[in-house]
Amino acid sequence: MLRGVFNIYNQDSFKKIALFFLFFIILSCKQTTEQLPYLGNHTKKELEVGNREQKYFKIPDFQLINQDSILITNQTFDNKIYIADFIFLKCPTICPKMNIELKRVYDIYKNSSEVLFASHTIDPENDSITLLKAYSNQLGIDSKKWYFLHGEREYMHNLAENGYFSQAYQDQNVPGGYAHSGGFILVDKRKHIRGVYDGTDSDDVNRLIKEIAILLNEKLE
Repeated sequence: MLRGVFNIYNQDSFKKIALFFLFFIILSCKQTTEQLPYLGNHTKKELEVGNREQKYFKIPDFQLINQDSILITNQTFDNKIYIADFIFLKCPTICPKMNIELKRVYDIYKNSSEVLFASHTIDPENDSITLLKAYSNQLGIDSKKWYFLHGEREYMHNLAENGYFSQAYQDQNVPGGYAHSGGFILVDKRKHIRGVYDGTDSDDVNRLIKEIAILLNEKLE
């Protein structure tokens, strides 16, 4: 009698253990195969191309100067994931919050050799390279990991709109004189946009933190 009960108990336990491991395997497979979408506009010709490298929108070529007066181009981000945003130092509204949130992301991934950060000033007349350097020092970040980028105003605004599908333009009717997006743009190792996040919303920035990890695990085809 006791042996029968013992056998039933063992069978039930085995089933529970087997179900647990099956669930764990399914969950693991789901996590490793999860993929982020590709964002951006595509022409009909691009959509007909089967090669992912050509099929999806890519960040256009650019040349900018960082806070260390070093030239930064697309090639700087080869085989790197990076997070881009558009700010200005005198911004009295959303920029301080955005910088705090991006610093939080930076602190998590600062030791990863595969993740970089790029903050573009949309007010280069006032945000000199010297001031950008001072600000990056104030944040306590590594200037080889997080670039504060400087270029001509129209160039920066055009890059925001046509390169990152973001927003940046002068508007004297808004605080600070510039209207701009508060988005963080997640770019993969092939310069494709894979996510956009509200840089003023901690919950959405938490989503960015998780999706960087997903992108890091993505296998290039």
